[in-house]
Amino acid sequence: MALSKLESLYMAVVADHSKHPHHQGKIAGAHQVDLNNPTCGDAINLSLQLDETGETIQDIAFVNAGCTISTASASMMTDLVLGKTKTEVLELAQVFSEMVQGKTDVRQKDLGDAAFLAGVAKFPQRVKCATLAWNALKKGLNEE
Repeated sequence: MALSKLESLYMAVVADHSKHPHHQGKIAGAHQVDLNNPTCGDAINLSLQLDETGETIQDIAFVNAGCTISTASASMMTDLVLGKTKTEVLELAQVFSEMVQGKTDVRQKDLGDAAFLAGVAKFPQRVKCATLAWNALKKGLNEE
């Protein structure tokens, strides 16, 4: 696949998640986490509900006011982590963080659509946008 086709695919996937985010909203009775990125104004409220054992994400949703990257990343993240254990989620968050910081030896295939955000590494000012939802998730899991 030519580079221009890869770039087009990247743009299409990111744009779709941004325009039609998955798992958007609030979950009544779920743990709520608010986080913002003061450098650009992005903000997110993440609703996180664990199963009865407290180990697996049973439901997740978000409400945000943010840029395309921030919204797309939150949508991709919620798709990816639903039904996963805390341990699995924290490992994925680490892989994602390393990927958007430009580390090339990470397991991008484990990230699903979120792997399309690898290009963010070329724009350091956008890393915080891409990681906002993931940081809210880590904060929420640590509070649970």
